[in-house]
Amino acid sequence: MTEEKVDVIFDDSKISKSQEFVNPDELYQDLIKRVQKYHPSDDISMIAKAYRIAGDAHKDQFRKSGEPYIIHPLNVAIILADLELDKETIVAGILHDVVEDTIMTEEDLKREFGDDVALLVDGVTKLEKIPLSGSGEQSDAKLEMQAENLRKMFLAMAKDIRVIMIKLADRLHNMRTLKYKNPESQQRIAKETLEIYCPIAQRLGISKLKIELDDLSLKYLEPDIYYDLVDKIAVRKSVREKYIQGIVDEVSEHIANAGIKAKVDGRVKHFFSIYKKMKNQNKTLDQIYDLFAVRIIVDSVKDCYAALGVIHEMYKPIPGRFKDYIAMPKANMYQSLHTTLIGSNGQPFEIQIRTFEMHKAAEYGIAAHWKYKEASDGKKVEAQEEEKLVWLRQILEWQRDMSDNREFMNLLKNDLDLFSDNVYCFTPSGEVKNLPAGSTPIDFAYSIHSAVGNKMVGARVNGKLVTIDYEIKNGDRIEIITSQNSKGPSRDWLNVVKSTQAKNKINQWFKAELKEDNILKGKELLSAYCKIKSINFSNLLTQEYMDAVMRKYGFRDWESVLAAIGHGALKEGQIVNKMQELYDRSHRKEMTNEEVLASIAEAGNAAAHKPPMMKSKSGIVVKGIADLSVRFSKCCSPVPGDEIVGFVTRGRGISIHRTDCVNMMNLPEIERARLIDAEWQAPEHTASEKYTTEIIIYANNRNGLLADISRALTEKNIDIISMNTRTSKQGLATMQTTFEVSSREELNRVIDKIRSIESVIDIERTTG
Repeated sequence: MTEEKVDVIFDDSKISKSQEFVNPDELYQDLIKRVQKYHPSDDISMIAKAYRIAGDAHKDQFRKSGEPYIIHPLNVAIILADLELDKETIVAGILHDVVEDTIMTEEDLKREFGDDVALLVDGVTKLEKIPLSGSGEQSDAKLEMQAENLRKMFLAMAKDIRVIMIKLADRLHNMRTLKYKNPESQQRIAKETLEIYCPIAQRLGISKLKIELDDLSLKYLEPDIYYDLVDKIAVRKSVREKYIQGIVDEVSEHIANAGIKAKVDGRVKHFFSIYKKMKNQNKTLDQIYDLFAVRIIVDSVKDCYAALGVIHEMYKPIPGRFKDYIAMPKANMYQSLHTTLIGSNGQPFEIQIRTFEMHKAAEYGIAAHWKYKEASDGKKVEAQEEEKLVWLRQILEWQRDMSDNREFMNLLKNDLDLFSDNVYCFTPSGEVKNLPAGSTPIDFAYSIHSAVGNKMVGARVNGKLVTIDYEIKNGDRIEIITSQNSKGPSRDWLNVVKSTQAKNKINQWFKAELKEDNILKGKELLSAYCKIKSINFSNLLTQEYMDAVMRKYGFRDWESVLAAIGHGALKEGQIVNKMQELYDRSHRKEMTNEEVLASIAEAGNAAAHKPPMMKSKSGIVVKGIADLSVRFSKCCSPVPGDEIVGFVTRGRGISIHRTDCVNMMNLPEIERARLIDAEWQAPEHTASEKYTTEIIIYANNRNGLLADISRALTEKNIDIISMNTRTSKQGLATMQTTFEVSSREELNRVIDKIRSIESVIDIERTTG
């Protein structure tokens, strides 16, 4: 076997001798041993070269733990080697941080390591720059950014799925060393791991990574629960191990007597799995009985079913707890027989039966098929694994169909969360369909084709007519009745369907069907608003202003903005005011320096002869000058985060308005010269201040409405200044509510809370 010598590149003189870290050269040798265990080629020159380059790039860098930075990419490569991935992926794992830390370019990588490695490193480098979550409650802007970043991530995965495998390995090693981060970072990273990376690992079927990521996320998100589980499970560890070993020995004997060659082992389920079961079933650890799983691994599918027969003769199976994932694999192609049984002492336990090939697929998922295999034509056979990425293709279809980032985000999170419980049913021709538990015939229809769902008028299950909200059961044979005269899906279907795919297709139908009407309605609403406000809208319809609006609200074309206004997702006032503000900013007549100085002096004199309207530290900078005494207008009540403008009054100083304030929008041309640039200071200067704001709530009147709204404000620790309510004869309640907040972000959270209250129709801020 050819060995390429690697010079010692690690100088441990820079590290305190009290710190005992693994020597990188020893770690590298460990990596090579792991690769050589499964890789048919004895040429490790490319891996050796990658180690030299990475070692040189990271030689003066250290992690927060104090260990040399090169330890991290080496551990990432070892995780990839444990998944038995090809050498290109191992090399990219070693080099995944190099482009950020050295002058080496993508062209250099191509020349030294080939196109494959360069593409992988470039993909991972781009993913490194994508922040997928923020801490605390997220603003609209952050959610939009997160959605856009997730779009980029899935596009990177589509180019080469190995990119996300390297990223998963990178995340796993970072999670293993998360203890060196501060608590806030630990929570943020663990939450992102649980919400984004664990579902992706599950979707790729890589349980080897997914289980560890789950448990580490729980450790930092719910440390009390995690360590309580660890302690309680450890208390009777010897008793449990003895019990499991007893079952393993008993099962092994019976399987051998039946002439079946098998490997039998047992384990306690992982912590996150136990935690989820306790949470979902609202039980304590003592009440969760099937904490154990015994695994039987055999040579063939025939032996799987033979072993199942032996087991069911030995122990009493629990009805309804048998699942055949061999005949009907999970969405990520996982295959196994699962059965829950009652042990001789009355304690339930689970047995999983699978072939060695299925076991490999269950542990390594798609990675199990990325070993260094060669087809007869010399090309890698990853194309054969296309079926395992159906879900990724579906996400990419959503990307193309959706102009609204928030909607994409919601569908994506729902879809990634739906892989827990499934139901299996059949088409009339016997094809198996895998749907989320609780699915209806509508879900089934849309899983066949959107045209079938759109034309559906009824369904038969096992030959009998059923209602469209019938809940599909395992083994049901379903036939969809369609009609060319159907007018399409009903909006009520959205309350019935369970699958993300069906909801998406129904929404797409309504958007496509009603888009023209909504576009026309949107145009009419914009025109009517401008007419009432005496605004010349033709001045605002420039590409620059339209692009700004599309960027702000996450739309990809102007027609989508008009359609959103038409069906009520956006307010016409929002759009016009934003565009008018941009127009004013570019056409505003600048005051001369002398006029500015005179205006500021006038404002200063006015403040000196009047009681101050607020604290001297107003949090406002006017024309570049901080700490100027200003007053906030009551007509639009600006708060930090709003876009603002100053108005130099005659004898009353400078008043601060929102840029969408009606009074500012409708200023006569001659008065516009008195407008002056103003902006908020950095958040730390305004965080401790409270600002008065006013909203108008429109709702259908009912008993307890006022109490519910007051309670919502109290729960958010909001001080209410006033609340005036009037009710029309038609039962429409209008509530003008004044209260104090510290920022626009806090105001948005309050509005979202009130908007979720039953009977509330709409909320708007006063604009003058």
